[in-house]
Amino acid sequence: MAKYLLIMRGTDESNAAMMADIDELMVTTRRFIEETVKAGVLLAAEGLDDPGQGVVVDFSGETPVVTDGPYGETRELFGGFFLLDVASKQEAVEWAKRVPVARGAKIEIRRVPGDDEAPRA
Repeated sequence: MAKYLLIMRGTDESNAAMMADIDELMVTTRRFIEETVKAGVLLAAEGLDDPGQGVVVDFSGETPVVTDGPYGETRELFGGFFLLDVASKQEAVEWAKRVPVARGAKIEIRRVPGDDEAPRA
């Protein structure tokens, strides 16, 4: 089994659509989470607060610069994640296709390397 992170990405428009129907989205999301729990693949799932409440620490210069949200570019906002323990990337893709999201949203899928795969110094 391998761990895959399903990263939920939205835009200003898809996030507004999601908020317009948040009650229904919460019901379908709870149902999706129950399905992943029953299947034994869910390791973690979290949503994130409004990006306007966050900060960015930028290491481009000599010293880190902290900028309060909201950020200048909001074309793709990281809104939350599901961490699944599945047999393959294709299985992660199949689960991702079932995540309830608003039109225009995207889900990025990234494998989480195991401890034995971490680069050694």
